[in-house]
Amino acid sequence: MARILLGVSGGIAAYKALELVRLATKAGHAVRVVQTPTSERFVGVASFEAVTGAPVLTSEFERDPARGAFPGDPEPEHEPISHLALVANADVYLIAPASANTLAKLAHGLADNLLCSAALAARCPLVVAPAMNDAMYEHPATRANLATLRERGVRVVDPGVGSLASKGEHGVGRLAEPAELLAVCEALLAERAADAATGFSADGAATAADRQPRRGDLAGLHVLVTAGGTREPIDAVRYVGNRSSGRMGFALAERAARRGARVTVLAANVALPRDPAVEYVDVETAAQLADACAARFPAADVLLMAAAVADFRPVDPADGKIKKDADAPDTIKLERTADILTGLAQQRRPGQTVVGFAAEHGEGALDYARDKRARKRLDAIVVNDVSRADVGFDTPENEVTVVTAQRELPLPFAPKGEIADAILDEVVRLRARGGADGASGPAAAGRAARV
Repeated sequence: MARILLGVSGGIAAYKALELVRLATKAGHAVRVVQTPTSERFVGVASFEAVTGAPVLTSEFERDPARGAFPGDPEPEHEPISHLALVANADVYLIAPASANTLAKLAHGLADNLLCSAALAARCPLVVAPAMNDAMYEHPATRANLATLRERGVRVVDPGVGSLASKGEHGVGRLAEPAELLAVCEALLAERAADAATGFSADGAATAADRQPRRGDLAGLHVLVTAGGTREPIDAVRYVGNRSSGRMGFALAERAARRGARVTVLAANVALPRDPAVEYVDVETAAQLADACAARFPAADVLLMAAAVADFRPVDPADGKIKKDADAPDTIKLERTADILTGLAQQRRPGQTVVGFAAEHGEGALDYARDKRARKRLDAIVVNDVSRADVGFDTPENEVTVVTAQRELPLPFAPKGEIADAILDEVVRLRARGGADGASGPAAAGRAARV
């Protein structure tokens, strides 16, 4: 059992926090809640007290009848300072919903209410889940505040896209679903348990330094990413290729590096800026990519197979340029390329996490992805519909569904960097729980977070 401290700020999405508490307590966690005074305009204290079975605090000057204890814990004999005791006893502090006002306060270190005071005193992992109108979320000030929090090691669970509180409004700003928020917290708890077991810190506590990117939730892991699209030569000039730009793969690599991983990218014909924190290996053809994967996959902990690999290649490519004359061939004979992902998945060792990607066109994409994941024995597969002009190849945004053995997670339209973080969140969750078939990741650490 874990101790989850939930901070609820003002916003219509506060009602979702009740469902989050219900899911967390059902999973065996102990939950305490602190609210801002504004949040009480949306959900009353009595509602949270009924679901948690514990007092709810709204002020630093308010006496805590439980003396900082979580449900199931003995109460201390002395009277502690409430906002310090609660967060000191917590294993994770989640603020959901986090309003624009609260984000601004957190980013600038303000402590004018109990929720923010507890955040300043937190030595446990801090998670914030923004929820607000799309105009407020997209304002440069809010984006800058979120960037500041991320740089400090705070986990930000990005909002979804959909209908907003105001009638007829649609956009980004919806609070992430309660199940997703709980999964993020459990993944962080599992990572913390794993860190303690491997000696990252003497007592497993996540100090401010621990939460820096070098000690992020992917710290100590080697992440191998394939990106771009392979080109299979017809002659010295022409080739059979595809429209993949490598944007999704590069976004995955950059976000994984931020989260502490050692990242290697096998880049197939990608003309994009490169992150100095990432190692890049350039390849051109499917055969070169297969060789590079074979050389580096055994030492990797996570494989993100985002590259679009050609399924066919010319059997007999010409050494020079084929001239457009009477001697030019009427047909070009093709042969299948090797199925790189299937081969790697068959060679995987215990502890490796393998994620595939599927760019599908139109209806039936999810059915194909489910079959492909099971057939290739992948931990997860990420599928998107490239029949849409606004997502997929060479666009800054994407909309995908992550399919695992346990669930299907739709990730709504968002910048590819945000999609990448959400995919990596799922990788962390899979590793904590042992992967698709129980083969990957520190499963014991995942269990420890729930004991």
